[in-house]
Amino acid sequence: MELIDTHCHLDVSDFDADRDAVLAQCRARGVNTIVVPAVDAKGWENLLRLCAREAGLHPALGLHPVYLEHHREEDVAALPRWVARHRPVAVGEIGLDYFITDLDRARQQSLFEAQLRVAADAALPVLLHVRKAHDAVLATLRRIRVRGGICHAFNGSLQQAQHYIDLGFKLGFGGMLTYARSLKLRALARALPLEAIVLETDAPDMVVASHRGERNSPAYLPECLAALAELREADPADIAAATRRNALAVLDLKLARAD
Repeated sequence: MELIDTHCHLDVSDFDADRDAVLAQCRARGVNTIVVPAVDAKGWENLLRLCAREAGLHPALGLHPVYLEHHREEDVAALPRWVARHRPVAVGEIGLDYFITDLDRARQQSLFEAQLRVAADAALPVLLHVRKAHDAVLATLRRIRVRGGICHAFNGSLQQAQHYIDLGFKLGFGGMLTYARSLKLRALARALPLEAIVLETDAPDMVVASHRGERNSPAYLPECLAALAELREADPADIAAATRRNALAVLDLKLARAD
């Protein structure tokens, strides 16, 4: 089964000691395509170098709302040039985070809108980070239209999910599906149309239940697949093929689209 991890921070220092071994594990388990989203401008060059060196790794470029204090006006101004020059698969990771209460919401909004405009001008999808801010993000997406994308680690309501779907977005599900206590999330994954779902790990964060307390890895994506297949009472091979199709439909991946 060929799997796509649509959201994995494989460029971060957590993987410096064993990145090659992690990639070998991924390939042995059918995880041959990984989208690597940026979080700040200082990481763009290293991220692009990694993706150029390793087959199957695809970059997204953006400025993450949680790292607001790291971002400068020059970074926002530089993003369109980097996007034009390197043609990432998406603009991301971008969005709004209202869970962290001391993050400046007005500045987050300004940064989000600027990056949506970059994505719209480049006809690229976006990778969204959204915590406690779905209504604000959806309202912004209705004003600044982009070529869809993925709402990463989706944790909103079924109604909010439908609004994202109507705007051309897929919804990312990962390690939290493997926890029996994730009742709301597991119910969502069961109720949503399969055509709306993509798989992700968000490694090194959001680890699967079998590795609780450890670093997450993209090599664990088959466990997310297994959890989704069990919830939907479906053949894992069918879920793998569907989620792969969904990722290819929304991201600018340079892959064969035979399935």
